[in-house]
Amino acid sequence: MKRLLIDPDFEAWRITAREQLHAGYHPDQLDLQDATAPTSLTLALEADEPPTGPPLPRPTISKSFLEAAGYVAVHRDPQRWNLLYRILFRLQSNRNLLALETDDDIIQLTRLESQVKRDLHKMHAFVRFRKVLEPSDPSERPTVLDEPIPIDPDPHAHHLVLETPTPFGPIKTELESCPPEDITPDADCEHFIAWYQPDHRILPLAAPFFAERFAIMHWTILTPDASAVWDPITKQLTFAPGVPRESAPAEDELEGLWRSYYASIFNPARLNPAAMKSEMPVRYWKNLPELTLLPTLITQSKTRVQNMVQRQQSQPTAQPFVPDHHTIRAIAEALPTCKGCELYCHATQVVPGRGPATAALMLVGEQPGDQEDLQGEPFIGPAGAVLDHILEDLRIPRKEVYVTNAVKHFKFVQRGKLRLHQSPRMSEIMACRPWLLAEIDAIKPKVVLCLGASASKSLLGGTFALMKDHGKLNSTPFADKVFATIHPSAVLRARDEPNRQQLQQFLTDDLAKAWQATIST
Repeated sequence: MKRLLIDPDFEAWRITAREQLHAGYHPDQLDLQDATAPTSLTLALEADEPPTGPPLPRPTISKSFLEAAGYVAVHRDPQRWNLLYRILFRLQSNRNLLALETDDDIIQLTRLESQVKRDLHKMHAFVRFRKVLEPSDPSERPTVLDEPIPIDPDPHAHHLVLETPTPFGPIKTELESCPPEDITPDADCEHFIAWYQPDHRILPLAAPFFAERFAIMHWTILTPDASAVWDPITKQLTFAPGVPRESAPAEDELEGLWRSYYASIFNPARLNPAAMKSEMPVRYWKNLPELTLLPTLITQSKTRVQNMVQRQQSQPTAQPFVPDHHTIRAIAEALPTCKGCELYCHATQVVPGRGPATAALMLVGEQPGDQEDLQGEPFIGPAGAVLDHILEDLRIPRKEVYVTNAVKHFKFVQRGKLRLHQSPRMSEIMACRPWLLAEIDAIKPKVVLCLGASASKSLLGGTFALMKDHGKLNSTPFADKVFATIHPSAVLRARDEPNRQQLQQFLTDDLAKAWQATIST
């Protein structure tokens, strides 16, 4: 068996594979070893066997195989070179090999490729840079790497050329010390450095992502296998050997800000350690400074959730003002006493619902408008006129429909003599919700139709997507049949005539559907 050492480089494998295919070596006659693996240094060299296969002077390689092999080449699996050569050899006689998903070699190729891609995704997400100030005087600049040796130094130049011996040949790295036109002699340069330990040798594949994302920053990414340096002036990405964790810079002030940000967005109510470890395996935690807070945040989560519940319970609510016995008369008499939120302070009066106590259909709007606030009745302004017109076209008697609002007081902002409508906040919608639930319990309508986003949020939750789910039947603990549609005022605010006709058709169709549901119940 012929044994060959291959440097951890895809091009090195391609050259070797091309030579062996050209010579006619069968995969069973070759053992391709990683030159950086500890065992490869003491490999027993055996006499080479003569090739048994026919020579392949011009091997063919598909683009899809090259792409997959490029990922697999950076995997740490010691058998990856043999796997790639074996598949390459088989592709010469079976060009459809990659489509055989049950083939053992293809299964292994896909598995290694997926692991590398996942490692790339994690690196893109988990790299954390630290800011380092570099003195503008090169003599004062600390040396980070021990191995690179400056060659041909020019005291008047602003570049430093480093030549580094590596297992696959010397690498010359040109580093920018500082942009000359943007600094004064005493100024310092900002250099962002990150140390990261990926599972595989993925830095050459990952670095272009950071070069595009942080194109104006001078940054370096250090890993145990290699280092990458980005020069924002020349737009050059260069590589050097890897360094240990101890060579990375110490913590900077940005990490304190990052930890503060992470702590502020941590939601204890959604804590799921198992899912967290699945998406962010523990082996990556050493790369993430914010995760030093995680044990404390987990310990405090139960107390924080209890505090959140207590705050929620202390939110403004109309519940203390709602009568225990739910009838239309009792509700109407109790409504003027409501101080469940601050809207009562500015409105002219509370606006109760109107309609028969036996109505089969209940329409729920957002809140009273200017005219409704002055006259004390719902839907008597411009939006009410649109609603009446559609009800008339559908031959739905308004006197048989109960009409009310999710919020009972008019919320507005004063502009001179005008009072301009202002949408209620979610807290105000929820504060007034007990009144709406009491009305539903008193009337027990067959169907409830929410008009607009605020009414929909009150009964169907804050995440309900009105334009996506309008006209669809929903079942709630409060009413078996709940529909939602646009508010009549949306028709009045249409940007043009085609849009107005479209919105009016939405409203008409959904009203017809809700009315039909009362008949078919």
